[in-house]
Amino acid sequence: MRKTLIASFITGVCLSLNAHSADLLQIYQEALANDPVFASARASQVAGQEKITQGRASLLPAVNLTGSSSRTTQELITAANNPRGDFTTSAYTLSLSQPLFRWANWEQYQQGKLQTAVSEAQFAQAQQDLIVRVSQAYFDVLTSQDALASVKAQKIAITEQLASAKRNFEVGTATITDTHEAQARYDLAVAQEFAALNDLEIKRTALQQIIGKPSPDLAILRTGVKLNSPMPAELDPWVSSAEKQNYNVASSELSLEIAKREISRNRAGHLPTLDLVASKAHSTQSAVLTASGATSTNNNSVGVQWTIPLFAGFGVDSKVREAIALEDKARADLDNVRRTAAQGARQAFLGMNNGLAQVKALEAAEISSQSALESNRLGYQVGVRINIDVLNAQQQLFSTRRDLAKARYDTMMSGLKLKAAAGTLKEEDLTMLNGLLVK
Repeated sequence: MRKTLIASFITGVCLSLNAHSADLLQIYQEALANDPVFASARASQVAGQEKITQGRASLLPAVNLTGSSSRTTQELITAANNPRGDFTTSAYTLSLSQPLFRWANWEQYQQGKLQTAVSEAQFAQAQQDLIVRVSQAYFDVLTSQDALASVKAQKIAITEQLASAKRNFEVGTATITDTHEAQARYDLAVAQEFAALNDLEIKRTALQQIIGKPSPDLAILRTGVKLNSPMPAELDPWVSSAEKQNYNVASSELSLEIAKREISRNRAGHLPTLDLVASKAHSTQSAVLTASGATSTNNNSVGVQWTIPLFAGFGVDSKVREAIALEDKARADLDNVRRTAAQGARQAFLGMNNGLAQVKALEAAEISSQSALESNRLGYQVGVRINIDVLNAQQQLFSTRRDLAKARYDTMMSGLKLKAAAGTLKEEDLTMLNGLLVK
């Protein structure tokens, strides 16, 4: 009785766990919290925020307080005597320096603002990449599940056909060839099942790497779901958006501007600098060898300090040439990133339209394959079809269903990649996609 209750409890727990599968949005929320790649991008974005403060610091006053304290032993050597005494000296200086003209510091401040903008663009790109990576891993698991289900269904159908071939051979209405063919198909299905199980485990592990925990049961695509065409339906607007709004393009444009300002910053090595300086100094010295007692001194000063660089061993010229070369590199990188974004938009757009056409064709093929299977089964029963005809029709039907499911997943992924290339992918797009799933 006790074992029965324990078994019932375990069964109930398993059924309860299976009943609560995770959908795409839930997996995405897990990834937001646990994906190390996204966590690294978030930390980089936080670090990038400090570039403005660091750049501004070189334009603000610098205030320093320095001090010293020492004890000195002094011996005065004369012909008459050798007097000796000890005294202490204490001093402190409070100084202030305010840059009035330092062009290099100004360019550094502008670069800091641009670097902060780069970190923002890179983080936005990381958010889009996370949506794409999570969706790809999610649909890869569903694809593997569908492939495994197709192999299992085909295995069951082949098992039934094998049993039928054996019965017909026993009664003399079929040859041993039908049995051998069905047995060969069954053995192949067993091998394919092992391969499908292994592939599913690999895909689940890939998803686990993103969310940081074992992959739960996933919500699947609704039966007969209809996918929409991209809007706008023309390619040119998508390519134009990719060339202008893609976050990698925006980051490269900012990097080019930083490279330009680096040239100006290095050229500032030839320019004079002007600073406002002020200081307050105080020193105290104890009495020694005199009757005047301890002495204290206060010094206050304020003024400007200028520097004109004359020669630095050709180092400034070398840095300018280096900065010019790096600007050329940044411009070439920008051109490459822009072309890559445009090509990604083209591929995703064509892939989505091709996927929609494939889905439509495979939906028709599924209906035709189902009719063909029923016709072959009927023909086999009346003796006008052989066992291999039924097996081929079964394989065609299951392969068509598998290919149809994969075509739908690929089409949805092309839609996400298209928006990512155009720089318009948001969490709302993931929410709309999640509405096509059912737990």
